[in-house]
Amino acid sequence: MDHVAVLALFDRNMREGAQPDGPGARVERVGRVVRQVAAEHGWNGVVWSDLDEASADRAIAEQIAYYTRLGREFEWKLYGHDLPVDLGERLRAAGFTPEPEETLMIAEVADLTLDVEPPEGIRFLPVTDQAGVDLVADVHEKAFGTDSTRLRHQLRARLRDDPDTVVAVVALAGDEPVSAARMELVPGTRFAGLWGGGTVEGWRGRGIYRALVAHRARAAVERGYRYLQVDALATSRPILERLGFEPLTITQPHVYHP
Repeated sequence: MDHVAVLALFDRNMREGAQPDGPGARVERVGRVVRQVAAEHGWNGVVWSDLDEASADRAIAEQIAYYTRLGREFEWKLYGHDLPVDLGERLRAAGFTPEPEETLMIAEVADLTLDVEPPEGIRFLPVTDQAGVDLVADVHEKAFGTDSTRLRHQLRARLRDDPDTVVAVVALAGDEPVSAARMELVPGTRFAGLWGGGTVEGWRGRGIYRALVAHRARAAVERGYRYLQVDALATSRPILERLGFEPLTITQPHVYHP
């Protein structure tokens, strides 16, 4: 993989050319900043910027003022190659709170090992309705220890209004949900994003996560996508590397609370 070329394509398609990530959201291009604005349970934030030392502080202040008027918490999704080089320091000085770093990992679907099946005793259930959404959200809360209200609303709305842009699946041990994940498809691009892959404690280390990646990769192939993208935590990166994903850069959310 040509890392420089693929990263440039990712920036162009997924950040500068970003599309709304669900019903009720809109993407705005203001100067050298691309941001998403969503309703109460949607994601609000800056997805791309092209700034320099002279323009960065003003652009940051403009985004803070804009989202504060809306009464919205928002995220500035910072990547390791974004300019100026001290953009992260400037965000933190302006009152943003940094969250843990993740690694942007990308794989060409054609290079992945896709013949990975769920471990014995595990079956995969496609998510198509509210009951399935609740299972995904319950697993998310147990696996990550975070509130899943936003996920419930976003996934339900997407399955209802734009079902061709999302693939969600729950792993069951008998009738017990033990892992879940989703894939978001971006029409008109070559990228599909893997999100929310998590396994509850006690079921980790058995190959479920690996099988869920392969399951979604097969779905991406069927739909004609070339690349899979993941913002990987440190726990997921080794598994993804063994599957054929390659690290391209670091990404770190910075969150502003009005």
